Amino acid sequence: MAPITIRGFLLVLTLAVFGQCAEAQQIIDRVVARVENDVILSSEIRALSHYQQFLDGQSESDEQILDRLIDQWIVRTEADVALSPHPSEADIDKAISRLRRSFSSEEEFETRRQQAGLTMQEIRAMAAAQLYLSNYLDSRFRPAVQIEPKAIEEFYENAFVPRAKARGQEPPSLEAARDAIQEALVQNGINEQAYKWLKESRLRLHIEKLPLGGAR
Repeated sequence: MAPITIRGFLLVLTLAVFGQCAEAQQIIDRVVARVENDVILSSEIRALSHYQQFLDGQSESDEQILDRLIDQWIVRTEADVALSPHPSEADIDKAISRLRRSFSSEEEFETRRQQAGLTMQEIRAMAAAQLYLSNYLDSRFRPAVQIEPKAIEEFYENAFVPRAKARGQEPPSLEAARDAIQEALVQNGINEQAYKWLKESRLRLHIEKLPLGGAR
């Protein structure tokens, strides 16, 4: 698996509660993987595929989605054991607002939602699931991430400034951009540690993948 990016984690974590979507009620489900004493169903692959299409206009292969669902299972199980708090309704509202702003317009949001066959109730549940799991990863790995001032300065000079200039924008000063850069580097550090942890977790778990044979 490729290293998980911030965007990648969004897709890994979002479908925690969607093994039984509306389409799954119409199509006979089948087991596509076993993780310990639990199972992953073909309906879960379909659900995550639809959400990827909603976010990006396209989805990964069934094999890639199954890997993401296995990682999701690992994170969710650890979060449950740790009694990680579930997000508040206010936090979910904020997540939905951020999601809407990630589209160019409200019309594009609605068009993509309808094309993906998702209801707003489903999207809200997905946002809640994402927050639950991403908050757990943040609380687990953030304390171990240390960002040196030199790393912030190098990122500013080598990535932040060139990117702004490529867009024809005047980059803000280092001091003005420092907090945003530090948080971006912290998120990268969390993702790197989480990826390593997931990789190690897979080695100690009993994971059995079954033939997909067109799971969607």
